[in-house]
Amino acid sequence: MKQLIANRFREIVSGSPDGRPDWVEQIAIGDDVGLFGPASPVWQVHGNIATLVGGVRALLLQAAHPAALTGVAEHSRYETDPLGRLAGTSRWLTITTFGSTQAIAQETKRVNAMHSHVKGDYITKAGEQSPYKASDPRYLLWVHCAFTDSFLQTHLAFESKFADADEYVREWAKSAEGLGLENAPGSVSELKATMENFASEELSPSIHTERVVRFILKPPLGRPSLIFYRFLAKSAVYTLTPTQREILGLKQVSKAWVTATSYILGVLAWTLGGESPSQEVARDRIARINQGAI
Repeated sequence: MKQLIANRFREIVSGSPDGRPDWVEQIAIGDDVGLFGPASPVWQVHGNIATLVGGVRALLLQAAHPAALTGVAEHSRYETDPLGRLAGTSRWLTITTFGSTQAIAQETKRVNAMHSHVKGDYITKAGEQSPYKASDPRYLLWVHCAFTDSFLQTHLAFESKFADADEYVREWAKSAEGLGLENAPGSVSELKATMENFASEELSPSIHTERVVRFILKPPLGRPSLIFYRFLAKSAVYTLTPTQREILGLKQVSKAWVTATSYILGVLAWTLGGESPSQEVARDRIARINQGAI
């Protein structure tokens, strides 16, 4: 039973029953540690099972920007293949976190090619029609900040003590450089200021908000998976700010959801056992590099 649960979970988040999709082998290539390394805050945060909540929060937070939301509504396969979209997002995050610079370059090329097709028009906070494209630096900045803030806030919500928050923000800024973003926040204070600027100048509901948010909170999963997912979603909503929840049409939820989710994630971590296949492959690559240097 334990193995069945573990396999089903891995299939949901990675698209593969053993949690080792084809692209995990991409993490094995290359002859360097990558952008970060095992001792980095990025490995600490992204290797934590609380990223499950962070991923849901990031999707919700991205939807608070009408340009990002329109891009998802018009170009994403989220309704027809939600697990495929989740696996695609997991792929970029995982390879960028644990891969070598060679692997990251390959993944960045794939994402940039995908972004080149995402463009159109959206309605701004002021009610005006404006063009958007995924490769625009402002768009990239919002998506990057939504990811960074979400993984950091959920890590803090479940781990409570994290002395390297500033270092995490500074390190993770490197992940966006290959995508064309050169002005990513380099500290918690810069991240907070950038998020506040977006909130005052650009974030607003759109005609797509209710439908997309409803789908994010209740995707078409089987009943057991959906029950588990509800705890992740409720915890994600809890960590949003009042302004963000208002834009998304969400109400505050009890902290009890976070407490319950913390227990559930602890059980899941025990069920899965050890590190993820991606981390194991990354450590094997780094060990090979170190042996070759001796």
